[in-house]
Amino acid sequence: MHDLTQRQVEILKSLIEEYIETAEPVGSETLEKKHNLSASPATIRNEMVRLTELGYLKKPHISAGRIPTPAGMKFYVKQLMKEKELSVTEEVALKEKVWDLRDRENDFLKQVTKSLADKTKALAFTTTADGNFFCSGYANILDMPEFFDIDLTKTLLSAIDESDYLVNLFSGQIDDGEIHILLEDELGPKLSGPYGFVFTKYQTPQHLVGEIGVLGPSRLNYNYIVPAVRYFGDLIAEIAKGW
Repeated sequence: MHDLTQRQVEILKSLIEEYIETAEPVGSETLEKKHNLSASPATIRNEMVRLTELGYLKKPHISAGRIPTPAGMKFYVKQLMKEKELSVTEEVALKEKVWDLRDRENDFLKQVTKSLADKTKALAFTTTADGNFFCSGYANILDMPEFFDIDLTKTLLSAIDESDYLVNLFSGQIDDGEIHILLEDELGPKLSGPYGFVFTKYQTPQHLVGEIGVLGPSRLNYNYIVPAVRYFGDLIAEIAKGW
């Protein structure tokens, strides 16, 4: 990672958060007007050029603003983002939705997957050690501007149909209890494009390992999605004690 100045960090953070909200390339005037940066549009524009040279931003069209690269998004998630932790009220409400199913493993995991999709407004999935694959939230992706492109949507849905493809992505990640974020090229040839993938591995008392996560555009709202995925992973591990 390059050493960025405080101004560059502020510009990068503001640009990424604007892009996550709008799904549109962001220009210097937008940043100056909406994000209270202590710099002129010309200065912001020069810094954006520098951030592009450093590999954190890219310019998708000749006359457009800029969007984050996978490297820029990873830097944001690891260094700049503030997670929006679930409140106790939210946790209780989510747990109540699945509590009555706690003794029926498959029904429980199916409902957990649906609850995660509903919470994140994205495509959620859960896998088990014995090969079960649960997916929910297909309709959510149709509300995302990226997936107005039928080819991007078709590619995503085709990859999901091949559950082994996703399982292979899981297996390439260290089982360290952390949240894993894969972006664009990291998702392999079948999902090469503007996709983002957030998941965590969970382990049952029987030492069986599965995964739960969310798939969507690379501009996923990570500050909400990361703590949600972590919560549901912990919840599965907790409930699995009774299986």
